[in-house]
Parts: sequence; structure tokens; C-alpha cells
Amino acid sequence: MVSIPQPSPAVTMAWTGASGAAYGLRLLQTLLALQWRVDLLISAAARTVLHQECGLDLQGDGEAVVQELGAYFQRHDPGLELSGLRHFAQTDWLAPMASGGSAARSMVICPCSMGTLAAIAHGLSDNLIERAADVILKERHNLILVPRETPLSAIHLENMLRLARLGVTILPASPGFYHQPASVADLLDFVVARILNQLGIRHTLLPSWPPEG
Repeated sequence: MVSIPQPSPAVTMAWTGASGAAYGLRLLQTLLALQWRVDLLISAAARTVLHQECGLDLQGDGEAVVQELGAYFQRHDPGLELSGLRHFAQTDWLAPMASGGSAARSMVICPCSMGTLAAIAHGLSDNLIERAADVILKERHNLILVPRETPLSAIHLENMLRLARLGVTILPASPGFYHQPASVADLLDFVVARILNQLGIRHTLLPSWPPEG
């Protein structure tokens, strides 16, 4: 019997225009450090938020974005390996996540804007992020949305309920404080740890709870 090489685990990640770009960057950094392959999608609004909140001015698509992210992480995590990262443009309808036959089995949108959440809830599929989420839903795979908005209107809540009833994980960017965070990085890691838990990925971002001993 011929042995077929198995690819390393993969996840589709999307960044949209909600505040909280640092959550998405930290999640990407962690997944790559854990040797997961990541197919990254970035909305136009997300690029604006990344520039405003993180000083990261992404230009172009594809390998250009990977190189820019490599330069960013070089300043924050010099040893990070980006060979497992690919970026796809919003209009790349031939990208693997646009097809149920080749999409990854998990997708995370972090942060997730209310506009993106509404589009997914109503099946609009007007860009690659929305199409990729639609594929995950129809294939009954793992879709995790990380909204960062407050206060929430009835429209927001109804859209979240609609998706939750379809099996989507709604994981608000709402860090806890029982682990006594000492920095913003600790708050980011709290949310990222919860996302990794939902993906079934083992990690050491947070100590066990309740504390041992």
C-alpha cells in the first residue's frame, strides 16, 4: 500500500473591520508558532483598522502581504516561521476556501465586524471572506466568529442567534480577569486561548483553572 503524505493541519483565518486587530495578529502568530498552515483573508476595512490600531500598513495581495507580515513579526517574534502562511485576495474566486472540496475544515474570523456577521447570517457571499464562511456552513464544518462590538443592537443579537442555531461558535472578544492579567498581552492571550480551545488545539497561553496546588 502506498503511503500518502499528510499535510500539516490548516485553518482559514479572516480579518475584518471591527476594532481589535491585535487579536487577529496574536492568533495568527500563535497558530504559525504551533506549525499550523494558515490561509489568510483580509477585508479592505481590516487594513484600515490594522494601520490605525497596530501601525501595520498592508499593501498588495498574496506574497506581498506575507512579506509585510514577516517584517512585522520580525520585530516582535524574530524566530517565527511564516512558510505555512498564504494570503488570498478578496476577489480570488479560485482560492481553495471558495470550494467545499478543498476548503479547510475550520475557519476563524477574528475580529469579526457586524457587517461581515450579518452577511454570513444571510448568505450574501459577495467577497471571498463571506463565500469561505458560506462554504464552511454548507459543509457543516467549524466556523468561529469573534465579534468586537458594544453595545449590541437587536439586529446584531438576532444575527448572532441565527448563526448560533446553525452551529456557528460566537466567541466575543471579551477577556476575563480571574487569571490576574498584568498586561494587554495577557488580555489578548485570554481570547486567543479560547479560540484555540474551540479549534481543538493544545496550547500553554493560560495557566490551568482553578490553579493547581
